[in-house]
Amino acid sequence: MDSEPEKGAGSLFFELAGNLRLSMLSKFRERPYRLSHLATELNATMQETHRNITRLIEAGMVLKDSDGQHMLTPYGKTIVQIIPSLTFLFEQREYFIEHDTSDLPVEFVQRIGSLGKCEVVHGVLAIVQRWKNLYLESGSYIKEIMGQVPVDLIEVLSSRVDSGVKFNYIFGKDSVIPKGRSEILDKVGWKEFISRGLVARRMLERVKFMVILNEKEACVLFPNLKGEPDLNTMFYSQDREFHSWCDDLFELQWKLASTFDESKLMAEV
Repeated sequence: MDSEPEKGAGSLFFELAGNLRLSMLSKFRERPYRLSHLATELNATMQETHRNITRLIEAGMVLKDSDGQHMLTPYGKTIVQIIPSLTFLFEQREYFIEHDTSDLPVEFVQRIGSLGKCEVVHGVLAIVQRWKNLYLESGSYIKEIMGQVPVDLIEVLSSRVDSGVKFNYIFGKDSVIPKGRSEILDKVGWKEFISRGLVARRMLERVKFMVILNEKEACVLFPNLKGEPDLNTMFYSQDREFHSWCDDLFELQWKLASTFDESKLMAEV
């Protein structure tokens, strides 16, 4: 077995390598624990609990107060906040081997653990159905960054806008525009929605990450290794942190996007 690293972050990863120590850190994130209570919660012996607590104390992540309760140090709290990102990437490692995050702003990579409480939706039909439900269940707004336009959902979306739901969206100049889109937009009165301030739109040079959210649920699709949004797999959740991550990404891209210019979109196919 490899010996414990003496320098750099290797020693930190060495301490985090034990499943019991990771479980302890997770428990301490909730509240302080006495040794006996922690052992019971983790279904561990007092001996192994004491041994692992001692290692965490020596590593500077945990301290014992005058009442005999163990809790995270400020350093330990910071470490615990980082762990979910590593956990999420590990759990979804097969996906991220084939999907590129290099164009994702670094602050969103650092916060990627916020996506941990999610459902992974597979298949184009299931994904489009989830988008439809998200539109129908919106109460005040819909925001989206789209690389492909689901023409079959335009009328569903327009019915929500017509009821007063605000719709902000971003297209890429490379977005795939299906035939018939222009006719449907004319039919539902899209230009009127824009003039009434119910629809706002902007444009990026290229869309790689797709995000769709309303006020209570969100979803995100990452690009494949060709840099194109992968419509075969989507992460979806109603979790607050997941929603915040998607909303923040949309708002950043909104600020970076330019004025919408219909003439710059690719031809309908």
